[in-house]
Amino acid sequence: MLVAEKIGKRFTGVIALQDVSMQLRPGRVTAIIGENGAGKSTLMKILSGVYAEYEGRILLNGAEVRFANPKEAQEKGISIIHQELNLIPDLSITENIFLGRELTDRWGLLNKKAMRERTALLLQRLKLNVSADILVRDLKVGQQQVIEIAKALLLESQVIIMDEPTSAISEAEVEILFGIIEQLRAEGKIIAYISHKLDELFRIADDFVVLRDGQVTETGTMKGIDHDAIVRKMVGRDIARLEHNRAPADAAEDLLSVAALSWHAGNKQLLKNISFSLRRGEVLGIFGLMGAGRTELLECILGLHAGEHTGDMRLNGVSLDVRSPRDAIRAGLVLVPEDRKKDGLIPGLDVKTNISLSILRSLGRNGLLNNQAERSLAEHYKDSLRIKTPNLEQQVRHLSGGNQQKVILARCLATNPKVLMLDEPTRGIDVNAKNEIYKLILELAESGLGIIVVSSELPEILTVSDRILVLCEGKISGTFPRATAGEDDILKAAIPKTI
Repeated sequence: MLVAEKIGKRFTGVIALQDVSMQLRPGRVTAIIGENGAGKSTLMKILSGVYAEYEGRILLNGAEVRFANPKEAQEKGISIIHQELNLIPDLSITENIFLGRELTDRWGLLNKKAMRERTALLLQRLKLNVSADILVRDLKVGQQQVIEIAKALLLESQVIIMDEPTSAISEAEVEILFGIIEQLRAEGKIIAYISHKLDELFRIADDFVVLRDGQVTETGTMKGIDHDAIVRKMVGRDIARLEHNRAPADAAEDLLSVAALSWHAGNKQLLKNISFSLRRGEVLGIFGLMGAGRTELLECILGLHAGEHTGDMRLNGVSLDVRSPRDAIRAGLVLVPEDRKKDGLIPGLDVKTNISLSILRSLGRNGLLNNQAERSLAEHYKDSLRIKTPNLEQQVRHLSGGNQQKVILARCLATNPKVLMLDEPTRGIDVNAKNEIYKLILELAESGLGIIVVSSELPEILTVSDRILVLCEGKISGTFPRATAGEDDILKAAIPKTI
């Protein structure tokens, strides 16, 4: 039904795709597999009209098609759920879902009632219990991901491309999505599915296409394939799974302490009497379901909600008065945010500038930037963090997700922090890049840094953490040392007792 023939795509200094050919069949889920930077998202953006300029051709139902934009692709029955969210924050859920395809009445006026009702049905189908009129900016990242899924379902497309659709949603929402995928498959729809969560692929995929360095290296059916075989196909070699054998951090040295932290937003209490400590050289994992307060906790520590919360924070025993992220950075606290596109990067600037942004004053004299000092800093982190880029002048938007994450990490480390906070540090990156991030986390902890890792992936928390805090409905519901932490106990602590 959908065929790509000898697709090629180049960006400045980078060959993203070269002679890529594949077929997608109706009623089947095809897993598009590969490392970050292999060309998966680029190929999907070509199929869905995001990139109009490319080599080769696309056949849909036997006829050649070439789309100038995503709207043309949608009109032909191809839609995409992007890994990076494409929503307008100051519009409502309804306005985002119907943007560009608004319903009108017989006088040509917007039929707001009909659009709101259709949106409410979609949200009900996806079991997202929020008003259709709420602004997107007031939703969490995971809820926004569900809105992206709703946009694609509205179109009743024949070809649905899903690029990391579960990267920010909860386990319950993943199950809902998989149920919808089963319905779509039964209806004869084509689904192209990109995910670095390999366990998902074994559950839902029928076929696979492997991309490596912009080329298709193998295709086949998922039947009979195991985890290690998939990894070998992705990277072309075996990858040793990271074993965490570090000794626990010295219990006598508390680096950061938080006492009785509470935050009310309007009439809702988001954090309730949170108290914990972080030791020097310790990796503290924080786990919880969506809405548990994980991101809110990190934001309060960083000073994003100054004046709105109560409690006491101390660094090396000295009371902290952090009223902005700038105050936090000066004190030695930094955050790698959950949403790297919105909060972590300036996509149109180059790698060098994105790395140096937080310490520009220290890289110059008399208000003038020392370009050589800035370049030396960027070169240092490019080498030490193994950032893959053709040059430091490359726009950061053209790097893979894993390398974009390393650029943000480099900027944070350039501030010479005492406490590094990581919110979903491996969201949307492949197994090899994940391993690299894990190794970096453990190396940084060995150097004496205190590290807080928030993740919705339990295996990730268990891989890197020395100690694990569980949040549930804004409160600490459990604390587990790594040696005795079990997935069942952690999940039990994370689930509200009222469910």
